Amino acid sequence: MDKGYSRPTLRSRKLRAGATEAERKLWQHLKAQKVMGTRFNRQFPVGQYICDFVSRSRKLIIEIDGGHHGRSVERTYDARRTAFLRAQGYHVIRFWNSDILDNVEGVLRRIERAMEDMPSPGPSRKREGSLWNHGPKGRDRSC
Repeated sequence: MDKGYSRPTLRSRKLRAGATEAERKLWQHLKAQKVMGTRFNRQFPVGQYICDFVSRSRKLIIEIDGGHHGRSVERTYDARRTAFLRAQGYHVIRFWNSDILDNVEGVLRRIERAMEDMPSPGPSRKREGSLWNHGPKGRDRSC
């Protein structure tokens, strides 16, 4: 089915299947809303970029960088990518593979601090609408 736009779903699947050791290790801590009840997606597209971990509700992106990101060309690309993601309203935090492999608890604390420093997400449309559409159980709404 043609949805009128292209989504990099196949590429995202390949990236998830070929995850690095650091990505797999961090995912074990992020999946199933284990960090502050926040849902993350792996290898999620934002614009033309596929991001390692994205919380859409918190507007938070976590990027994991290998050693090649230290090169000048990669730093320039990462800076341009981060600027784009921030322009979309996301907060971006980056970790080196070695940070996750050697100190995952410290990485998780930094992620939690970043989320604590961000404004809390607004109510979802479903919850917001339910405030007005349904009265409390057992109460007469005719008053």
